[in-house]
Amino acid sequence: MSLILKTFMKLSHNYYIYIVQCSDGLYYTGFTDDLDRRIIEHNEGLDPTCFTYIRRPVILKYFEHFTEATQGIAREKQLKGWSRKKKEALFEEDFELLKELSKASKVSNHPSTSSG
Repeated sequence: MSLILKTFMKLSHNYYIYIVQCSDGLYYTGFTDDLDRRIIEHNEGLDPTCFTYIRRPVILKYFEHFTEATQGIAREKQLKGWSRKKKEALFEEDFELLKELSKASKVSNHPSTSSG
């Protein structure tokens, strides 16, 4: 296989991390290879065991695109550890506040594990 074909195949993959806001105000962070389908699935409530099932409808607040699954999964794990305020600063693209909140969380050394 040629280098050009290998490069194209590698770049042709689409993965997404996303954050939705649930009807109760909580945030859910996920990873998928088809963002449109996944948001529809959340809102249709196909899986009663899913966090969003009893919190429908959900609204997409943020997403990022990746071509490598490992990078997307790492970013998903990072965002899941963020506080609600950091996530909201990200949605608003308030990068100054995001920097301040990042510094504050390093000082306290207590990352958030909630969906908040």
